[in-house]
Amino acid sequence: MPDQRPKTRLICPLTASDVPGMCRAADAALAAGADTIEIRLDYLTEPLDDAQLAGLIGHAAAETIVTCRPTSQGGRYDGDESARLSLLRRAAELGADWIDVELTTPPADRPKGATILSHHDFDRCPGDLDRLADELAASEAAVAKLAFAADGPEDALRALDVLRSCDKPAIALAMGEAGLPSRILAAKLAAFGTFAALDRAAGSAPGQPTLDEALNLYRWRELTPRTTVFGVIGCPVAHSMSPAVHNAAFAAAGLDAVYLPLLVQPGEDNFRRFIDALLERPWLGWRGLSVTIPHKENALATVGPGRCDELAVTIGAVNTVTIDPDGSLRGDNTDYAAAIDALCEAMGITRDGLAGRAVAVLGAGGAARALVAALAHYYADVTIYNRTVSRADRLGEEFSCAAAGRDALPGLDAEIVINCTSIGMHPNVDATPLERIPPMVRVVFDTIYNPVDTLLLRRARQAGCTCVTGVDMFVNQAIAQFEVWTDTAAPRDVMRNVVLDKLNARK
Repeated sequence: MPDQRPKTRLICPLTASDVPGMCRAADAALAAGADTIEIRLDYLTEPLDDAQLAGLIGHAAAETIVTCRPTSQGGRYDGDESARLSLLRRAAELGADWIDVELTTPPADRPKGATILSHHDFDRCPGDLDRLADELAASEAAVAKLAFAADGPEDALRALDVLRSCDKPAIALAMGEAGLPSRILAAKLAAFGTFAALDRAAGSAPGQPTLDEALNLYRWRELTPRTTVFGVIGCPVAHSMSPAVHNAAFAAAGLDAVYLPLLVQPGEDNFRRFIDALLERPWLGWRGLSVTIPHKENALATVGPGRCDELAVTIGAVNTVTIDPDGSLRGDNTDYAAAIDALCEAMGITRDGLAGRAVAVLGAGGAARALVAALAHYYADVTIYNRTVSRADRLGEEFSCAAAGRDALPGLDAEIVINCTSIGMHPNVDATPLERIPPMVRVVFDTIYNPVDTLLLRRARQAGCTCVTGVDMFVNQAIAQFEVWTDTAAPRDVMRNVVLDKLNARK
């Protein structure tokens, strides 16, 4: 049966300082895929006469919203209030499809015709959010709009609650980086519209994605009420390649799913608060989470060791959470499997083939811990080298491995070398943890993926070694997550190519 829901508009705000600039931006926005243009009159630096206003409204063959936001509501207009309202009334008379007017405007002063009645709070999520939503819904306006600053992604879910409960067309948005889910998932809940900027510099509120991101990265046009939702929790998280990788994989596999970045501030309480908010809303269809720094230990504690795989508990970290339809959680660590499998694939062996092989692990941080735990599990002969010897000693004692300082590296005696330090990572690409490759080394694995071809790997290749890159590890862990969540074979080549394309674009 065809989807009978009203179409959710993709609205592009025009924020140029003059009329010609707004006209050019309107043309570009429509060419980029916007459905509706919001003309932000408060961004103009010179007053308009009726002919200019009519020309601006009629310039683009698209639906128009006219807004003149006062500074008290986060806009730029700081002039006479009666003049502002007169300008909005003129816009309605000259053919604007919609006029956006604030809830604080007395009902008698609001322009007639199709209005969007709005309330904005750029500082916080209002404590009386439900009351505000009810007041907007009960008004004479055709559309209710609420926008507020998000402290965490759980506030974005509160905006989605407003959309779900409102009995008239509505816009509800959480602003800022943490509010992104409210902007993208608006289409899943049949919102009146959501906002996307022409480019990063042209946004009218914090956290607006660009049109390109909405349409191409998040596949916004393809979202449906049945879309399942996934995301990556981290802090920072804006730099993550995971949304590009997983959304491309969903598209290639023909799955109705979307993957979003989720900015959760450090701390177990913040992590638990967001998980609780997800579990309180089963109607969202949220089915999985990638977890990155600094929340992998928080994920293990929240899911509970009894619902996590054995090595995840041994490592003390979870990077993959699965949410079953009944709300139960499962935790896995695909980092160790990704690294071990990348190594074994390059060597042409199974995991059991690691037994007895001499492995030098450089570093003693989180990545090293995952690898050391897995290597020890498969009975490899591991030596940990770290600048702070005491840290290497503690990790070695935990997994019955040898430990040494970095000054012992010239004398290392190992078949396999794995770099788990940041030495050689962009921008310090001329650095390497090993000045020379010892003759007994046959395999070198660098967990760094930016750059793909580190100085360590170049030297190893010149020495005739088999090389394993950080890209292999990153792609493998994403593949494992995809298959755990979807029970579908991952489009491996697609996922790898997205990573390589992203890395090349950052050069």
